Amino acid sequence: MTATEPDRLTAATRPAPAPLDAASFRAAGHALIDWIADYRETIGERAVAQLPEPGAIRAMLPSRAPEFGEPIARILGDLDDIVMKGVVHWQHPGWFAYFPANSSYESILGELASAGLGVQGMLWSTSPACTEVETHMLDWLVHAMGLPERFLSTSDGGGVLQDTASSAALVAIVAARERATKFASDAHGLAAGARAVCCYTSDQAHSSIEKSARIAGIGREFVRLIPVDDQGRMRVDLLAAEVKRDRALGHLPAFVSATVGTTGVNAVDSVPEIAEVCRAHDLWLHVDAAMSGTAALCEEFRFVNAGAAHADSWCFNPHKWMPVNFDCDVLWVADRAALVRALSVLPEYLRNAATESGKVIDYRDWQVPLGRRFRALKLWFVLRSFGLEGLRALVRSHVAMARRLADRVHAYPSLELVTEPALNLVAIAHKGGDESTQRLIDAVNRDGRFFVSHCRFHGRLVLRVSIGALATTPAHVEAFTEHLLAEAARA
Repeated sequence: MTATEPDRLTAATRPAPAPLDAASFRAAGHALIDWIADYRETIGERAVAQLPEPGAIRAMLPSRAPEFGEPIARILGDLDDIVMKGVVHWQHPGWFAYFPANSSYESILGELASAGLGVQGMLWSTSPACTEVETHMLDWLVHAMGLPERFLSTSDGGGVLQDTASSAALVAIVAARERATKFASDAHGLAAGARAVCCYTSDQAHSSIEKSARIAGIGREFVRLIPVDDQGRMRVDLLAAEVKRDRALGHLPAFVSATVGTTGVNAVDSVPEIAEVCRAHDLWLHVDAAMSGTAALCEEFRFVNAGAAHADSWCFNPHKWMPVNFDCDVLWVADRAALVRALSVLPEYLRNAATESGKVIDYRDWQVPLGRRFRALKLWFVLRSFGLEGLRALVRSHVAMARRLADRVHAYPSLELVTEPALNLVAIAHKGGDESTQRLIDAVNRDGRFFVSHCRFHGRLVLRVSIGALATTPAHVEAFTEHLLAEAARA
């Protein structure tokens, strides 16, 4: 339906529909649930990604907001007529690009319940259930994932839901900066410190680490990107040397972010060795396990937890490999007092008896924004409906699919594995060089059944296959593998 149709132009001549009441909401809600279920049931029949020309979606929208209300049926109809013309299908069984972005029916229902309640959980007193369910869910996950007890809410630490790992990195960096400067910048601003604060991460870490440091007032000049080895792991010897060099220059090293599952090739840094450097120099150790952290649900994959006992903060995204819809990042800290002191501002209008008692958590002090929604509901729904065994089975199946693909690639003469897969991501290059790899990527994505993304690793173009969609089965990966190998012969 487009903005040029006559019935849109004459909307002002028709009676405006009344806002939805309970009965019409029920009818529209049932229709929307049916629409979502139909979409999810048939998603595999669609091309994963068919991008329109830039501006094509906007061209279908009126230039101004409507003066008079439109029937909800018309709005729902435009999901098909407009929105679906420009959707990339991240839930598709052939989605192997970037990272999994799972959205289960359970998490959708949890999100619906959160939206229906519409609570504002900035303080315990503004909605106790919003706070206490969240705190309890994150304690559940500490036990389920075999993480250190120092992250439990019953310790000096605890967990909080952020929107993304980017926000988790930002609040961790701010807390690290304040601890290193003994809260001088909190009182007097960054200009009060005569020494430059330095942050460290690998050159394969997510860009959000550098971005968060810059937002926190640490200039790009003082964000050290440490080179990696041939498997993509941070060179700990180079990290130690860089920290010593900065100290000799009079700078103030403050924060190190280790990566468990790098963005490009899913490399796992040696967190225990990095932790030794951090202990020697009193640095805040943050661990970014955005996608791969979910693997810790399975005991055999708990190598992803190595060194967590020495981390000041540790985060992962249930909205990636665990079937919780975006956005949902878990951040645990070992010392919540350091985080709260760095982020707390308490105006008179937020004062209340519960806060003053010291017996409750006010999550507004654990994040950048004041307001927060009831994210924990969707996590609660998923954990209860799938159960830990259901989630473990999902992780194990994806790792098995990735290993089967890696074996086939390893045996194929014109392809090679760029790194040995740690979990569910396979990094592949064509032996013919970057041009051949690019032709292979283009050929795979043109097919319509599958979609992959790329990265550069040690200067080399890499085809990334990230296996983790809820709908993906061994049959989908097998079909992808046959297509990949056939195209590799022509690339």
